[in-house]
Amino acid sequence: MMKSTRRVRRRIAAAACAVALVLPLTACEALTPGSKAAVPGPRSVPSSTAVPDDDVTLRLQFADAPPMVDALIAAFEKGHPGISVEPQYKTFSDYVQNLKLTMTSDSAPDIAQYAVGMTDLAEDGHILDLAPYREAYGWDESIPPVSLDQLTAGRTSEATGGRALFGVPAGLSMTGIYYNKELAEQAGIDGPPRTLAEFEDQLAAAKDAGLTPLGVGALDSGGLHLWAGLLNQLMPTDDYWDWVNGTEGATIETRAASIAGERVIEWGRKGYYNESANGTGQIDSTAQFAEGDSVFLVNGNWAAGQLATVMGDNVGFFPIPGERAGARTVASGFSVAYAVSSRTEHPEAAGAFLDFLTSPEAGQIISDNGFLPPNPEAVAKPEGVLADIAEGHRRAIADDGITTFPDFAAPAMLDRLRSGVQKLIAHRVEPADYLDSLQDEWEEHHAE
Repeated sequence: MMKSTRRVRRRIAAAACAVALVLPLTACEALTPGSKAAVPGPRSVPSSTAVPDDDVTLRLQFADAPPMVDALIAAFEKGHPGISVEPQYKTFSDYVQNLKLTMTSDSAPDIAQYAVGMTDLAEDGHILDLAPYREAYGWDESIPPVSLDQLTAGRTSEATGGRALFGVPAGLSMTGIYYNKELAEQAGIDGPPRTLAEFEDQLAAAKDAGLTPLGVGALDSGGLHLWAGLLNQLMPTDDYWDWVNGTEGATIETRAASIAGERVIEWGRKGYYNESANGTGQIDSTAQFAEGDSVFLVNGNWAAGQLATVMGDNVGFFPIPGERAGARTVASGFSVAYAVSSRTEHPEAAGAFLDFLTSPEAGQIISDNGFLPPNPEAVAKPEGVLADIAEGHRRAIADDGITTFPDFAAPAMLDRLRSGVQKLIAHRVEPADYLDSLQDEWEEHHAE
């Protein structure tokens, strides 16, 4: 059977099942608290930024950088004694998997980390349009436009007539490679590679020196970052953005994506990964790297604060290089941003917290934890590995090379990516079959 025919038939069957399930429930759904019908259409925050005099408690649910969030909350509460912020940390996979249920329930948090699926939630009125606060607080002056553009969902604000805004960034991110300088020297590696081929030579040198070349926490997102990092160097960014954005006719089943998968398999076959990479999470792989278990580590800048504290000047960072020296710096990244639930009873207090994230005080906390503050000019110049990350991010921004993570292509894409890369690492799937699985998920989502 032709693959396109198989997909069409699958979608027809799914649609028939959906109709059979939905028809008996339609009348009840309109009366169900938290249902789509109960919160129709995009909604916006009030225009007032006055914080209420009464004591207020905001619940904030998030999935990245607990130390940074704790520090931000402490600093905010010190300046706003009437507002308490209650952090609710979730692992990234649990957070994304349950995001729709969380944000459509009557117990939705007041503030939530922006993640894949937020666009649909905003469309259905579960996330507030922050455009009135954008104007009232002057966020266009304190936050670079590139940091806000990812959070507009391409919509016009019904409240202001300008661009909508569904989140405020609290730090910008990028993925890349950390390296242990002492172990690299033992392997005869004298600095960051200039090309992808040179990086492969360094992995081989580390292996020949009896060291573990590359730490990967593939149990959750580490393997995904490895494959996406290779994909960034091999696939034209315009084609990649078309796929992530759901452009009609876009596909991930390309030669470049297949080569990225072949590299993941080849590196596993050559023994470049840490033992039990598929059973190791990012947090554990980072801790193991800090203890000297591997020469390199694939991870994001969110691990920089921890590594700088433990390793000091012995750790460096570089974006995965391109196929030729001097190529554009391209890396996966996104802003660690926060959205406001339409069910919050305290939108003004939530707005005050988001505005605090744009302040120089918050920017310094963000920078100290390895993230890139929205306004880098407002913080002290970073040093050590934090300086490496800031320089890599500066180059990527200058080269228009920050690409969003591939799980943004569809709300259910994360599980396919994560399990698929695990199979690539263990060579239990061929790249073509892995990509076919991703494209199936993409087509089923964008055919809705």
